[in-house]
Amino acid sequence: MSTDVAEGRPGLPPALEDVFATLQRRNPGEDEFHQAAHEVLESVAPVIERHPEYARARLLERICEPERQILFRVPWVDDDGEVQVNRGFRVEFNSALGPYKGGLRFDGELQLGTLKFLGFEQIFKNALTGLGIGGGKGGADFSPKDRSDGEIMRFCQAFMTELHRHIGARTDVPAGDMGVGEREIGYLFGQYQRITNRSEPGVLTGKGLGWGGAQLRTEATGYGCAYFVEEMLQARDTSLDGRTVVVSGAGNVALHAIAKVTDLGGLVVACSDSHGVVHDPEGIDLDLVRELKGEDGDGLSAYPDRRRDARYEEDGSIWAIECDVALPCATQNELDEDDARRLVDQGVIAVAEGANMPCTPEAVDVFQEADVPFGPGKAANAGGVAVSALEMQQNAARDRWTFERTDERLVEIMREIHGLCRDTAEEYDRPGDYVSGANIAGFRRVADTMLALGVV
Repeated sequence: MSTDVAEGRPGLPPALEDVFATLQRRNPGEDEFHQAAHEVLESVAPVIERHPEYARARLLERICEPERQILFRVPWVDDDGEVQVNRGFRVEFNSALGPYKGGLRFDGELQLGTLKFLGFEQIFKNALTGLGIGGGKGGADFSPKDRSDGEIMRFCQAFMTELHRHIGARTDVPAGDMGVGEREIGYLFGQYQRITNRSEPGVLTGKGLGWGGAQLRTEATGYGCAYFVEEMLQARDTSLDGRTVVVSGAGNVALHAIAKVTDLGGLVVACSDSHGVVHDPEGIDLDLVRELKGEDGDGLSAYPDRRRDARYEEDGSIWAIECDVALPCATQNELDEDDARRLVDQGVIAVAEGANMPCTPEAVDVFQEADVPFGPGKAANAGGVAVSALEMQQNAARDRWTFERTDERLVEIMREIHGLCRDTAEEYDRPGDYVSGANIAGFRRVADTMLALGVV
């Protein structure tokens, strides 16, 4: 993606252009952060016009600048007795609505700019849930892949030895993310209790069910994405029932999106991973995908060996497969303008982001110009953080909800987010524009609270 993220995009009003230019100058080379910020600034321009008090209080400048960015050294010892040194991060972006909330990502290529993009998006996503949580993100340039269980434990303990100074149930509540699952959360939580001498289950979410975790947390992002796209379709007097669907990815979000779409009557005919695409016209066999993607599995390339009518294409594009609904659930900027045009030409009727910013700005433009309902990630994939906040509620009350009760609450939250985005877009004369609706609604909730709190 070009460093000039605004190239070919609609111009911003002069005051907002100055905000964006300052952001680019202060954060050089962080293209994903620039992209996310430009989208929000573009959406909220009419809000600033209606509410000059936001500009006078410099709310945009303040929201675009993290409250705190923490970088730290993580030294640890591998199985061969060799000292390894990684870098840890925590971007505490905005706490106006409550404690910072956002995942920890362990990825060998992780950079600060990626976390700033994710943390910035998290501010508005968390605001949309209405659950009183701020936005943040963190992680380390460490990959658990090909590491032993002992090495992962020692790394997590070293990472938490520094991170524990900056988090707490009323300050900053990390969760899992890419490369950080229940195992890693367990090691992190154990070290936190060891160092602090406090039993504080609300300090981390994504915990195991036996020690403070919430039912549905694993399924929440994928389920929530399916619930959101169902709401978008029902707003147009249709539904997922009987629709063909493609879901990119084969990780946690994608697998649970496939499961819930199937429950709602949709037929998921394709999924993918970093190596290729599986197309199964009879419907993806979810159990088989889980088996093939497990630790001892052969990968998706072996899928056609077990399903006669299926085909696997190495390095193929999932967006070349004809469908009614597309759910990009893999990674950022995976669906570009050409992919979007192909989907529109093939008759796609709805798109919703299960991953964070998987569609390029140009792709979003194509969907909107074609009047295809498009659910942005900060709305469509908010189910994960919503259930994380419900886990915090249960921890605070020393309560434990059933799977069914949590699922009912998730459905309510996703329905409320959809309604808020739809109504806000209409209020600002952008009917059907869920991107503007999500950005404006999230921004107003944060901005109004920041005004009330003063210049802090």
